Amino acid sequence: MPRPRKRPAGAAGPEKKGQSEKRTKFENSGEASAKVENSSPQKTSVFKNCGRNLSNYWLMKSEPESRLDKGIDVKFSIEDLKAQPMQTACWDGVRNYQARNFLRAMKLEEEAFFYHSNCKEPGIVGLMKIVKEAYPDHTQFEKNSPYYDPSSKEDNPKWSMVDVQFIRMMKRFISLAELKTYHQSHKATGGPLKDMALFTRKRLSVQPLTQGYPGPWWKHLTCCLK
Repeated sequence: MPRPRKRPAGAAGPEKKGQSEKRTKFENSGEASAKVENSSPQKTSVFKNCGRNLSNYWLMKSEPESRLDKGIDVKFSIEDLKAQPMQTACWDGVRNYQARNFLRAMKLEEEAFFYHSNCKEPGIVGLMKIVKEAYPDHTQFEKNSPYYDPSSKEDNPKWSMVDVQFIRMMKRFISLAELKTYHQSHKATGGPLKDMALFTRKRLSVQPLTQGYPGPWWKHLTCCLK
């Protein structure tokens, strides 16, 4: 299966339209490591699960607009994922230790929001699921790759990736501005979005959305938007 080069959100390069978040092709591999170290597309969605005890959901950021690096277009949008064979692709290029550890914590069939970053309108555009658990990211060994890491060894690879599969587009686009409104409101009221990692840990391109960390906001948000 072809594995397109995709560009995860990282740590530099401002969001457009004056947003405070920053993105780049690479994440900061020098950050301290965090303590936490193929089926057909589904037609159902998390919106049907609002009555259940949800856990182990994720938000994963990628940049949908073209940019060449070492002659390679490293963009990756949800439309690119949807166009892949079996609507499946590897989630490569993560170069942040904490984000990598979250990749390694993912389990089969867990679901994630696909978030478009560093574009005209950042926000949540769709849903996908994990169809292969963490394994070595091949791009760390490819010298012509924007994600090449000469310090990583094949017998002890530093970086991991997972395979994801498209589930569906969101019923409506959920913008960064809308999410920020929820976050600010809940900071004042103690609501479930008050500790949303999208705003409290802006540099992370892979974020957990479980009931325990950073809070039960996945269930809250999906129920509000069904």
